[in-house]
Amino acid sequence: MAPVDGSDSSMDAAKYAMNLAKKYKAQLTMITIAHNKLSSYGLASPPDSLKQMKERDELQSREWFNNFTQDASNLGVHLKTELVDSQMSVDGTIVEYADSHGIDLIVLGTRGRSGLKRLLLGSVAMGVVQYATCSVIVVK
Repeated sequence: MAPVDGSDSSMDAAKYAMNLAKKYKAQLTMITIAHNKLSSYGLASPPDSLKQMKERDELQSREWFNNFTQDASNLGVHLKTELVDSQMSVDGTIVEYADSHGIDLIVLGTRGRSGLKRLLLGSVAMGVVQYATCSVIVVK
């Protein structure tokens, strides 16, 4: 599985995952996460706002997935794509998805779009490495 968020790091990791899938004749699942944040009062955003965010996320993810779908076809890789809606943290959503879908390897980039910096890994990558029950490859 390769989670993508549009960042250069996630796209590079997804390409790496695609090459691994080709080499080992494996299915690749590519996800992107629509993180529906709750307000500070624990309430969801207004319905119109949620609808606009969902449409924006679907459009973005479709664009990313279309590029990889063509590459996968050219390489003979079976690619499954999915936009995952969640109110959990991004790293928690990735780990939960991997657990519930029987994923045996997660390939992700060192840093995403969050802008948060750690010494070696981004906060999402660090959380996935720490909590995933399957193997994780972090692509630099």
